[in-house]
Amino acid sequence: MSPITRIRDRLTDGEDRVPLGLTLLCAAIAAVLVFPLAWLVIEAVTVDPARAVELTLSVRTAETVVNSLLLMVGVTALSIAIGVPLAYLTARTDLPFRRFWAVAAALPLVVPSYVGAFSFVSAFGPRGEFHEILSPLGIERVPEIYGLPGSILVITLYTYPYVYLTTRAALLSFDTTLLEAARTLNHGRLASFRRVTLPAIRPAIAAGSLLAALYAVSDFGTPSIMRLSVFTRQIYVEYNSFGSDYAALLSLQLLVVVLFVLALEWLVRSDASSHGDDAGRTDDRVSLGRLRWPATLLPAGVSALALLVPLWILGLWLLRSEAGRRPSMAFEPVYVLNSLSVSLAAAVVAALAAIPIAYFAANHDSRLAVLFERATYVGFAVPGIVLALALVYFGSGYLPWIYQTLPLLVFAYVVRFLPQAVGSSRTSILQVDPRLVEAGRTLGESSMGAFKRVTLPLTRSGIVAGAALVFLTAMKELPVTLILRPSGFETIVTQIWRAQASALYQYAVVPTLILLVISGLSMVVLLSQEGGQEGL
Repeated sequence: MSPITRIRDRLTDGEDRVPLGLTLLCAAIAAVLVFPLAWLVIEAVTVDPARAVELTLSVRTAETVVNSLLLMVGVTALSIAIGVPLAYLTARTDLPFRRFWAVAAALPLVVPSYVGAFSFVSAFGPRGEFHEILSPLGIERVPEIYGLPGSILVITLYTYPYVYLTTRAALLSFDTTLLEAARTLNHGRLASFRRVTLPAIRPAIAAGSLLAALYAVSDFGTPSIMRLSVFTRQIYVEYNSFGSDYAALLSLQLLVVVLFVLALEWLVRSDASSHGDDAGRTDDRVSLGRLRWPATLLPAGVSALALLVPLWILGLWLLRSEAGRRPSMAFEPVYVLNSLSVSLAAAVVAALAAIPIAYFAANHDSRLAVLFERATYVGFAVPGIVLALALVYFGSGYLPWIYQTLPLLVFAYVVRFLPQAVGSSRTSILQVDPRLVEAGRTLGESSMGAFKRVTLPLTRSGIVAGAALVFLTAMKELPVTLILRPSGFETIVTQIWRAQASALYQYAVVPTLILLVISGLSMVVLLSQEGGQEGL
């Protein structure tokens, strides 16, 4: 027996033999996904120790760390404060137009936060549109939109749907007969929520909060527009200033923060899970009484702020598009083609790479299967700018022929968004009846033959859905595209960023509208995949 086979058998806990070819393929994919971050660590530890200590303990670093932590905590807390009440109102109460508000509350997820950021700066910044409206009334100053408060507000408006969607899904599957039992024990509505409902939905809140926290600490566009010194912005500034030592050290510190968030979520999350079924559900809704109509102010206000402000600003820019024309900033149709081509390539590669990992994880309950699946989530948990910087170090230092090429950009997208394809494919594979596969084997099919003739056709929709999610998120990715794109290769997001950086916002209108339409398709995918008794 070979050493590889012995290691495989030990890690699979003595279960049915796993094909060696599949094991090696999954191991190779996992190693490739983790490799870029390992290279970043190697780059950082080569920094002179005295220089590393000096940079790490500097006032600038302390300011960056504090701002990043405050931003993450603020966004997470505010997302919970908005997302949980919205989920409860749309899932458990008799809120007027409940289904409409359920959809409207989720729509901000389709708007990239950097689009919201420059819309809010244009609306509420110094001499912005809102200031011009208030000036005739004698109001010369409006609250400052730049800095930490503005960053927290904007990022929250476009990340609270993570908490909202996960919490709402938990509430839709919640066994409501438990509440009835609590009330028979003389528990009031508030006490029943605190003692029964909240513990049941706590894992969902924790999961959504984790996504919001990771998004906040990894967001690059919004802090840059809001002029807030955080990890992502400072890393980009140092990268453009050839401060590779400082950028690498900041990247490692950001990785530590990300790992801390993941560990904290693991501790907070309850091991117990709540599974609802039709027998444990009733159609009774919580009556809001006289608060029924005033309660609509929450979803209406949040949705209007997140959606109508960008649409208002885009409309104004569109009407003023003839002013201050600059031909060099004009939008070209090839930018759409470039975005579509690299995103489609990433989606196809991610879907193909996800199949063996998802199949292994779905069919083999072992430490090795968990290891391979968790490895795919490394790139997704790591901020895009850190991943891009790691690939810059590797490409420019050892493979200059691949540095700033389309294959490297596509590879970065795959590393970043592969978990979306793995998760969707694994779910579909788990839904395949094992008896169908066994029937194929009894008819003389090999393991590969049974997979191609039985499993693959039944999981095609899940694989396509995962590829679609990779495609749509790659279309919106900003820092990876800015850093790794070939010279002269412009996409929709780089055109938006150029227009924003030059304060020529009228040139961001067309690409932004195109991006919003394409991003809206991601919500269609989300809604089509949502389970429970009712969709959004």
